[in-house]
Amino acid sequence: MFRWTILSVFLGLLIGSASAGFLQSLNWATDFRESHLWIIAFLPICGFGIGLVYHYYGKEVVAGNNLLIDTIHKPKKTIPFIMAPFVYLGTIATHFFGGSAGREGTALQMAGAIADQFSKPLKLSKSDRKILLIAAVAGGFGSVFGTPLAGAIFALEFFLIGKINYKAIFPAFLTSIFADIVTKLWDTPHTIYEIDSVPTITFSMVLYAILGGILFGICAAIFSKLSHQTGILFKTKISYPPFRPLIGGIIVAAAIWMIGTTKYIGLGIPTIVDSFENQLPIYDFAIKMAFTIITLSAGFKGGEVTPLFFIGATLGSALSLFIPLPTALLAGMGFVAVFSGATNTPIACTLMGIELFGIESGVYIAIACVVSYLLSGHHSIYNSQKIGEPKHVFFSKEKGKRLHEL
Repeated sequence: MFRWTILSVFLGLLIGSASAGFLQSLNWATDFRESHLWIIAFLPICGFGIGLVYHYYGKEVVAGNNLLIDTIHKPKKTIPFIMAPFVYLGTIATHFFGGSAGREGTALQMAGAIADQFSKPLKLSKSDRKILLIAAVAGGFGSVFGTPLAGAIFALEFFLIGKINYKAIFPAFLTSIFADIVTKLWDTPHTIYEIDSVPTITFSMVLYAILGGILFGICAAIFSKLSHQTGILFKTKISYPPFRPLIGGIIVAAAIWMIGTTKYIGLGIPTIVDSFENQLPIYDFAIKMAFTIITLSAGFKGGEVTPLFFIGATLGSALSLFIPLPTALLAGMGFVAVFSGATNTPIACTLMGIELFGIESGVYIAIACVVSYLLSGHHSIYNSQKIGEPKHVFFSKEKGKRLHEL
């Protein structure tokens, strides 16, 4: 415990500082883009540049989060440190020029790359190296979203469906908490979401929450499946990797020009906040899904999680048209439930909902997250996730396989 306390505090300091710098850079890039919309025309050139850099200098780290998961499962050579600056610059460029992406992927990859540099000097065993990477992921996730409890559990859940590595629970929580503290010490604010009305739990309210969870789970499965298939399409139809984000950038930039709004690019925080206050149209979530899938499948950098927040929150807001639950509550349920189904992390997402929205909505959040997790099937935005315990008996023979092999 003493050893992991020292390591966790040290990791928290480094990862929390990296997350703070990243978030502040991201805010600057977003503000500049929204004040100079003409810059979106250069999104294809940005994509081509990102593609060139990764094709010629970053082949070892192009797998991103899946490289982290593979290393946790089977630790081999040290994760190259270039993953951190490459994904940082790639993500900032993606947002600066108008791509639709998130931030969690960048935070996790930066944290993992930073932490793994200490595995050799400290002569860590394979088991301890796994714990180190899990703790790093916890710190990256917890600090970038301001949810240290969810960050710790997410790191324990995300690489192996249905099982948790309890050996890593102490360093995961400690690193996530310290990283979050350090990020806040750098005066890096997080968005505040409010659910102002939560109805009393009754049988009918539970049924409505289950219905919402079913729809969120289907949405999560569609997102994961389409992301995977679109990625394959780009790879099979465009053989030269740098051309993929070039073509993807052309598609996204042209779509922005035709739609005439930038609400579906970047993080989309203003629309997420609006979904808690107003009933949004049913098509918002679908358009954001299309923009995000094209952006990330083409090879731009960032993450899927904040776009999943957007997709879930706007879908939940729209569902209040016929599901008799408060709009803000449904938006909050969708916010974390679609994420739960797309990453197979129901416990972390439940905790995230409680941390972000308050304990009053906890039961509704938990129902939505668990039902979404079950209804999303064995799909995931992380192809390298393995099945520790299948969700359904039909997959009992597939235990231990990576999701992209199913």
